[in-house]
Amino acid sequence: MEDDTQAMRDVSVVIVTKNEEHRIGAALDSAKAAGEIVVVDALSDDRTVEICKTYTDKVYTRQWQGFAAQKQTAVDLATGQWVFILDSDERFTKELVDEITSVVKDTALDGFYCPRKNFFLGRWIKHGGWRPDYTLRLFKKEKGRLEPREVHEKVVVTGTTGYLKNPIEHYTYGSIAEFISKLDTYSTLSAREKASGNCGIVTLTVRPIATFIKMYFLRLGFLDGLHGFILAVLYGAYTFVKYVKIWEMQNKYRGGRSL
Repeated sequence: MEDDTQAMRDVSVVIVTKNEEHRIGAALDSAKAAGEIVVVDALSDDRTVEICKTYTDKVYTRQWQGFAAQKQTAVDLATGQWVFILDSDERFTKELVDEITSVVKDTALDGFYCPRKNFFLGRWIKHGGWRPDYTLRLFKKEKGRLEPREVHEKVVVTGTTGYLKNPIEHYTYGSIAEFISKLDTYSTLSAREKASGNCGIVTLTVRPIATFIKMYFLRLGFLDGLHGFILAVLYGAYTFVKYVKIWEMQNKYRGGRSL
């Protein structure tokens, strides 16, 4: 691999943070070959900003605007020709750095989807729809923007795209408690996006079961053993909570009665 001062020199790695002191160091360390690292922090009250400043002088503070808007702010602050959006629970590998270094030197494409190697409770999950899990992360700054949405934000590129071969390592949930905490946040955001249409007992019954069946059986989650079973159950629970929140929003349910 090229010397770190040369590798990915045309790439700005951008990260948004909020109280990530327990894992941001590993993410930043994996990105140190980039031409620059841009961090936009949402008023963390732990050591996140302090840690970030040991890796880059481009650390900015902004009130939380939502996932898409916050990441777009980071992209706008980047100065590289190319941008790679990295989350705090993700890691570059040497192989991915080498591949990015090579493709940005000579390509007619405007963006690249990158696979993710997803880990759950420390185990690499190979089924259940978690592999290869392509997501568009590398793009020419002038060609890509974050699609404005509440959750599951994505980059939209004006131009042609391709696929990288080497994955980002993605360390998702380190504990069940962490999953449940994020379940509440993400289900609320997702419910806001989809708060329309019928949401009765059939939806609340069928959709969570369908989610489990799809992950565990149709997408072969059972091949990941107990980890695959737990994931399918948890995502079924997430689906149930999301649609219950949609029902709540539709009915303006408060204090045990409909208003």
